Amino acid sequence: MNRGVSTIVAQVADTAKGWRLDRALADAVPTMSRERLKALISTGQVTGPDGLIRDPSKKLAGGGTYHVLVPDPTPAHNVPQDIPLVIAYEDEHLIVIDKPAGLVVHPAAGNLDGTLVNALLHHCQGSLSGIGGVARPGIVHRIDKDTSGLLVVAKTDRAHEGLARQFKAHSVDRRYQAIVSGRVLIGGGSIDAPLARSPHNRKKVAIVASGKRAVTHWTLTKVLKDAALVECRLETGRTHQVRVHMASIGHPLVGDPVYGKVRPSHRQMLETIGFRRQALHAARLGFIHPIQSNALSFDSEMPDDMQELFKQLNG
Repeated sequence: MNRGVSTIVAQVADTAKGWRLDRALADAVPTMSRERLKALISTGQVTGPDGLIRDPSKKLAGGGTYHVLVPDPTPAHNVPQDIPLVIAYEDEHLIVIDKPAGLVVHPAAGNLDGTLVNALLHHCQGSLSGIGGVARPGIVHRIDKDTSGLLVVAKTDRAHEGLARQFKAHSVDRRYQAIVSGRVLIGGGSIDAPLARSPHNRKKVAIVASGKRAVTHWTLTKVLKDAALVECRLETGRTHQVRVHMASIGHPLVGDPVYGKVRPSHRQMLETIGFRRQALHAARLGFIHPIQSNALSFDSEMPDDMQELFKQLNG
């Protein structure tokens, strides 16, 4: 092994005869994506039975042993920070986090540290094989800062690619619990309305004809005092989707400072219990493991602050 470079010995099966080299190596090395392997082949990092190979599309005459030189991942720019995490599941490929309200997922202007990414860099030290050659967690979806609940993060390039494919295909089971304002008179419905940045306020998302398609299926769970508990199943996963969609049918989330207004009947109660966020919780997350191909499903209990809100509204 050279300094800063690891060697992966990949045994390509005889059944790969006629396959492209990048496809055969991706099959033999499950932790690396085909795109990453293609880049390594093109830069002269792969040798096989016939020596150095630089063409990812080279068709194989049969199986054999290949050596792949993988530079150690470049350290991420973000600083690892010891922030407590609630972990619902973890293996060598991915990690499922139950995020508390108040924790930003990804560093950005105004939140350069103290984020989930900083926490994961600390928690996963030494176990991140690199996303695109960088030692960083693979964020494939996000949850708003003041929304709680489940999200999955990739630890390897191949897992990141596989999870992203599922999110793009809308095959991930994502269900939210939301406490919405107003009297809900029907048992549920579907909202199919495109979303984009508001042309009037760039900090808000709005229903815009030229926006990306967004679909939310909602079901009434419990009628409350001038409010209701609903389950929202996301067919798509756009920014602020549940918040904007529910507000669009006259039922903004209780406590939402951006898309809703406090009902007079709720004002004193919200002040008393100190509830100052949108009442939204990512309660269920289900997907196919991108490497092992088994179905995984996780459920998260409604957090204490939303439980107290529910109790007050259910009285």
